[in-house]
Amino acid sequence: MKLTRIGGPSVLVEHAGWRILIDPTFDPPGRRYAFALGTSSVKTLPPAIEPEALGPIDVVLVSHDHHADNLDDRGRALLPTAGTVVTTAPGAGRLGLPNARGLRPGESILLESAGKDALEVTATPARHGPPLSRAIVGAVIGFLIRRPPRPRYDLWATGDTVLTRRLRAFARGLDVDTAIVNAGGVGFPLTGPIRYTMTGADAVTLIGELRPRVAIPAHFDGWSHFRDGETGMRDGIRAALSAVRDRIRWLPDGTAVDLTDPTTAHAERND
Repeated sequence: MKLTRIGGPSVLVEHAGWRILIDPTFDPPGRRYAFALGTSSVKTLPPAIEPEALGPIDVVLVSHDHHADNLDDRGRALLPTAGTVVTTAPGAGRLGLPNARGLRPGESILLESAGKDALEVTATPARHGPPLSRAIVGAVIGFLIRRPPRPRYDLWATGDTVLTRRLRAFARGLDVDTAIVNAGGVGFPLTGPIRYTMTGADAVTLIGELRPRVAIPAHFDGWSHFRDGETGMRDGIRAALSAVRDRIRWLPDGTAVDLTDPTTAHAERND
């Protein structure tokens, strides 16, 4: 498996002959985007790779379509060119694309292509805010990927979520090779101390419950609404037990990292 960090939640996964793009965001920085209840955020960092340089994409996984930090204008423009787009059930309806498939948590879709192992994509639970906030923040899912009949999951991308008891219990029941864990501790002045995604400390807790072979922090920088941000993510990792800390890798910007290569075990982004 090779992973390429594009920025924010956007990661290109190359695995078993498949090219999978997670939450495509390619707009330039500087623009302010509106969210729910009058909240907003400014994009502060550019993508590490332009969409034209990606090459063909077999699958796009969109954890939710209604927030620009997970699917922006240039990301949307890419969707019709992909083989399959997998997102939430209401999101697939809003996108209205013939290649879009909507899933609810627990539902799966089998993707097949000549010359490749079949991929099973399963939607996983996510809550993008405090209890009872779904009516405001909308539906969000994560994604599990495996090649049946293998019992072990190749990849889990958590999507945007806070750390809940349900999520922790779900993680403890999984056998996962690679986990992409979104953090950042999203918050807004208008909503005070409420958090809408995990902090770095939360992400480390989840990684400790999950115990994947490799854990990749994601979606912790590049936007003004990250309260915890990269500093919180690094602080959380430094405070973690070595058994957890040693599983975590930082991805460099725009460079494919072969997760089987031991020389990349402690790869860090250039600061």
